[in-house]
Amino acid sequence: MSATRVLVLNSGSSSVKYQLIDMRGGERLAVGLVERIGEETSRLRHTPAGGGAREWSGAVPDHDAALKAVAAELAKDGLGLDSPELAAIGHRVVHGGKRFTEPTVVDDAVLAEIERLIPVAPLHNPAGLAGIRTAQALRPDLPQVAVFDTAFHTTMPEAAARYAIDVETADAHRVRRYGFHGTSHAYVSRETAKLLGKAPEDVNVIVLHLGNGASASAVRGGRCVDTSMGLTPLEGLVMGTRSGDMDPAVIFHLMRVGEMSADEIDTLLNKGSGLIGLCGDNDMREIRRRVDAGDERARLAFDIYIHRLKKYIGAYYAVLGRVDAVAFTAGVGENSAPVREAAVAGLEELGLAVDGELNAARGDGARLISPARARVAVAVVPTDEEMEIATQTYALVNGSGNLT
Repeated sequence: MSATRVLVLNSGSSSVKYQLIDMRGGERLAVGLVERIGEETSRLRHTPAGGGAREWSGAVPDHDAALKAVAAELAKDGLGLDSPELAAIGHRVVHGGKRFTEPTVVDDAVLAEIERLIPVAPLHNPAGLAGIRTAQALRPDLPQVAVFDTAFHTTMPEAAARYAIDVETADAHRVRRYGFHGTSHAYVSRETAKLLGKAPEDVNVIVLHLGNGASASAVRGGRCVDTSMGLTPLEGLVMGTRSGDMDPAVIFHLMRVGEMSADEIDTLLNKGSGLIGLCGDNDMREIRRRVDAGDERARLAFDIYIHRLKKYIGAYYAVLGRVDAVAFTAGVGENSAPVREAAVAGLEELGLAVDGELNAARGDGARLISPARARVAVAVVPTDEEMEIATQTYALVNGSGNLT
């Protein structure tokens, strides 16, 4: 029997998330997380299929040590990296630039290009590289596949991808709109088409990935034609701690008048803005509790969040011309009924509305929350980035090219 298992690794700046998936039926044989890498006390949580989670705390100085700890936990369940059933290891890599438009088997040239892109992804690409190199050392005979967050968005036309600045300057410094959350947007747009009983190439979808980081995309016939994040994940929607769209002259104003350094402004816009900057909380559940209790700062933060979201829905409706569905996904998108309701309120002339009972009902799977016979479907579609990475990885090494 051919190998059918894929280990998915998501190496962040101070964490490693992982899942071992059997592609025959999509069963998750193990899931886990190593967090606080490089801190005095790190933590690993490992859950094999069937439950029985194990946790331990201790020193995990770097990603090399983290991956070795993951390998040791998998081995305890008879799922070690030496298993002949392991077909490949799929790695989430945040930034692939213009070159990487699809999942790619890693070789020295690929590693060099990921490293070359570190200046545009300084927090993320080094961690991705570390994960790949450690996995290569542990299983040098096994295909290592990089799946890029930016790849789904490389189909954007130049009119959407270019900033209106001097072309030579932009090209010299790789300044353009790349977009992020691509694996989520790819998965959700395809699952939305499935929910409607149609092929992806026959459906136009606005995907709203609303977590602590948030992004929107316009997907025409299975291909991204616009997305809200840009050169970095800072552009676009209001997020948990990021400002999203803003007049760039604010930066110069803060430098001149506020006497702030570039690093201080970078920290402000990425870590001290968005919802947390507006009201001191970046958890939508707590913000809604405060809104219901009459807190005006929380109400303003919520209103700003919704205003920006509604603007992007309208903009992407115009970009697509015809919209078959709007899909909400990720932590806030999947779980906050008030956000979904407010985001489409007043857009009835565009064919958008939610059914109050359907919207309020909890559910684990993909579901429609729009009224029957609505002109535009409104859906909640749980994202599954790990399954998307596994699917793309297995299709590549298995030679099927089938990502459905």
